[in-house]
Amino acid sequence: MLPRLLRALVDLLLPAPCGGCGVTIAPGTGLCAACLTSLRRPLPASERPDLPPAMALAPYSGPARRAVIAYKERGRRDLAVPLAAALGEALVRFGAQDCLLVPAPSRAAAARTRGGDHMLRIARRLARDGHGEVLPALALGRHARDSVGLDAAARAANLDAHLRVRRSVLGTLPPHRGPVVLLDDVLTTGATVAACAGALGAAGLPVDLVLVVTAVGALRPRVPGARLPRAASAPPESLTCVSHPGGRTPTRPSAHRVHSSCRGVPSTRGPPTRHLPDIRRSR
Repeated sequence: MLPRLLRALVDLLLPAPCGGCGVTIAPGTGLCAACLTSLRRPLPASERPDLPPAMALAPYSGPARRAVIAYKERGRRDLAVPLAAALGEALVRFGAQDCLLVPAPSRAAAARTRGGDHMLRIARRLARDGHGEVLPALALGRHARDSVGLDAAARAANLDAHLRVRRSVLGTLPPHRGPVVLLDDVLTTGATVAACAGALGAAGLPVDLVLVVTAVGALRPRVPGARLPRAASAPPESLTCVSHPGGRTPTRPSAHRVHSSCRGVPSTRGPPTRHLPDIRRSR
């Protein structure tokens, strides 16, 4: 306990490196202004048909990737503050600020190593800032494997064997609740969030939105015929998103394909096939 308090005191008094780029920043801020700005333009995170609408704050690369790793694996718990702030802005943008926040679970051993469940910590910060109510409804059994290095099939099998819903927690649901938002740090194959959403749906709590900090393979939205400013904050509904299977932006417009999770701006490539639903409803 004492070393933890001393570490917190040092974090408050001494300048620290930005968790995303390493520049020196004021104590307690976690991320510099530029890195925080890069997390303020949510983008579609997955095309899997078995997932609810999934959005990410940033691709799993560059400063966002380094911030997630620093927070999750390198003891930078101060990063919970700016990461929660960016997630909170996204919830407001999607009209889901009065929601049920369900954090994806961590293995008990990993949580002990990290000084607590890292996504539960962020969910509690979001609730403290007025963005909803935390519902820690998911848990992993003690024999669950670390997902690092597992392919999609192995991750799905691991979760199928060890993921469970805490029925006692579901019994505390408010009678009039808002949308259900599943929170996670990284979306890679989508197996984890698919299993979590499936388990919650089977328990009578369907997920309305998956919101993650970063996503592997996600590409930044682009405005047709123009370049999106770095600090722009236009909601995803007003953008048409283009991507390429190889993960790089093609040089010719004809090679683009319209991302099926975007809507709003008319496209000459044909209408989107999948939209972010209106999650402002309450059930």
